[in-house]
Amino acid sequence: MKKQRLTSVSLSLLTLTVIPLAAACGSEKDGGGSQTVGTGAGSGTAALTDVHWTVDDLTADGKKSAAPASAWLKIDKNGKVSGNLGCNGFGAQATVDGTEVSFAQFLSTDMACDAMTFENTLTKALKDGTLTAKSTEDADNAKNAQQLTLTTKTGDTIHLTEEKAAALYGTKWTITTLGATSDSDGNGDSQAVSPLPSGADAYLVLDQKKGTVSGNAGCNNVSADATVSDGTITFGSPSTTRRMCDGSLMEAEKTLLGLFGGKATYKIDHRSMTLTSEDGATVSATAAD
Repeated sequence: MKKQRLTSVSLSLLTLTVIPLAAACGSEKDGGGSQTVGTGAGSGTAALTDVHWTVDDLTADGKKSAAPASAWLKIDKNGKVSGNLGCNGFGAQATVDGTEVSFAQFLSTDMACDAMTFENTLTKALKDGTLTAKSTEDADNAKNAQQLTLTTKTGDTIHLTEEKAAALYGTKWTITTLGATSDSDGNGDSQAVSPLPSGADAYLVLDQKKGTVSGNAGCNNVSADATVSDGTITFGSPSTTRRMCDGSLMEAEKTLLGLFGGKATYKIDHRSMTLTSEDGATVSATAAD
């Protein structure tokens, strides 16, 4: 597994400076359905901040490049700029003034990937002084998502689309990592987090009407009762099929099934969810498209 390191101080120390919009900047749409962008619903403009923006594509020097699925950015209500450039996670400081946005004090992890060409071009565009922001609402978009275009002073453009947060119920939560308590006394003071082995297709789907959870534990299908209350999910005893798989898959399945027959706290962060059992074991999952 490739290690990541920050090129400067911790991303958690980043803050965002937001300059209030002038009252003259309203939300009146032009003929193309565009809007000025601002810092949220209270500004009377289309929201730029507190939106998870997926990067769709980038046009630089007349050449258009599709973005890797991992590229996104967000400026949250507390002022923190976070995201992914296509390979590496990043943070920054930003200033929003009407339709103008600028980013500064970039910090990023330092991992090499196949998407480095796109990442380097995107980084250059975001750092290219003041960008002009234009938001549109696509009436044909089934998800009713905003779309955003950032244009640099040299005419390069970044197209982004709002990505809605995943719902707890009805979402296919694909399991990505499992964390097992590694201390000898079982107090859960430390954990070894591992990705699922190759070939595992573990996922869970919660059904609100039926009060159940179903899916795959890595090898076998699984189902159980599931009661959600106050940030916790109480899983009933699991019913599974009886297939035998590779040893690594069976070991991962055993860990995942440890959630069942007990209570786990859950936390959803946009399209990621973490489940933590009463003994401290963790399961991380992402919402499938």
